Amino acid sequence: MNIQERPIAVDLFAGAGGMSLGFEQAGFDVLAAVELDPIHCAVHEFNFPFWSILCHGVEHLTGKDIRNKSQIGDREVDVVFGGSPCQGFSTIGKRALDDPRNKLVFHYLRLVLELKPKYFVFENVPGLTIGKHKKFLSEIIELFKIKGYQVESKYRVLNAANYGVPQSRARLFLLGSRQDLSLPKYPEPITKPANTSKSKYIVDLPHLIPTPTVWDAIGDLPEVEEHPELLDKDWTKISGENSGYGKPSNYSSKLRGFLFWKEDYSYGRVFDAQILTSSIRTKHSELSIKRFQETLPGKTEPISHFRKLDKNGISNTLRAGTARNRGAFTSPRPIHPITGRCITVREAARLHSYPDWFRFHVTKWHGFRQVGNSVPPLLAKAVAAEIMRALKITPSKPESPMELGTEYLLRLNMSQAAEYYGVSASVIEQRKRKINN
Repeated sequence: MNIQERPIAVDLFAGAGGMSLGFEQAGFDVLAAVELDPIHCAVHEFNFPFWSILCHGVEHLTGKDIRNKSQIGDREVDVVFGGSPCQGFSTIGKRALDDPRNKLVFHYLRLVLELKPKYFVFENVPGLTIGKHKKFLSEIIELFKIKGYQVESKYRVLNAANYGVPQSRARLFLLGSRQDLSLPKYPEPITKPANTSKSKYIVDLPHLIPTPTVWDAIGDLPEVEEHPELLDKDWTKISGENSGYGKPSNYSSKLRGFLFWKEDYSYGRVFDAQILTSSIRTKHSELSIKRFQETLPGKTEPISHFRKLDKNGISNTLRAGTARNRGAFTSPRPIHPITGRCITVREAARLHSYPDWFRFHVTKWHGFRQVGNSVPPLLAKAVAAEIMRALKITPSKPESPMELGTEYLLRLNMSQAAEYYGVSASVIEQRKRKINN
């Protein structure tokens, strides 16, 4: 791999790698990714084994560390991107950036300034643009300006459904550049779902082509209920004429690797397309199955509060649930539009625009968290393509496919993953339990 031919990117708060993949698809080499959670690091390493994953909290790293622990070295960084968790919004009597709960945002700013990239992308929740939270966003923008970066003041919230993703998912993107460069533009919408009446931040213009539907995304996948082995493991071999795979849509053909996305400059991956992965089943009770079957498409089942997908619509926002230090609660998982069950991690990944070669942790809990916490790759790709245009670089498609990592990485529990990366198993603190006297 000739890493000098492609522009260089750094991913902060990388998770499993949704934004890394989107920027790779736009033509960047994401030579360094920083992530605190060892299990997420292991999954990231599996999918991007030819680049560096730094399993550390951002507060413990410097820009020099990131350069020295990756292939970047002393070369110029073209873009730094990522979205730090934002929790401290109480701004009464003090600056929001002084709130200790927002220290991760401060370290994002610090690392951008230390790495001195040409561009940066700050991604976060749309709530930062509303009410008192706007003060926090204004402080971020002002600090960047003081330190020599210009920032697009007319920031935008983009919905993934406008960029070819069959899911309503809105994210704020803040774009910035060094003073000697031109600011990048925001990507123009290219798709719109059939029904946008209740979807916030979705742009509905007559010239936009239809967003792929839920059934476009998952309709060709084999029915996991017909594979009892998927109760115990997350993969199975699917082969032969009666494999269970249906006729793929244009969208799913691309995720399966049969067709290529327009302007996809990612490295190909070597994988067996006959193996259905990330598809461990959920064993539902007969009563739950009956309730799921009786729930109307697009409606919420009243007992579980799970929403049933409409095969002709798009998915609601896929949520991640909470980390173990906040109770390890599972977020409501959508009900399959046809079968009386919750969707699998692979089906969620399809709704998120992950290709089938991309794999997640073997457990449902970690797998859904890794999907739900991430930016859909196609949304990230749309933003990254505008950075590429601002750089005035013609992206190149690598000729040779790359090997994925060892599957061992997908099976590690927290203790094993922490040992693998040489960090403490309590780096993600345990759930705090109340003690009754």
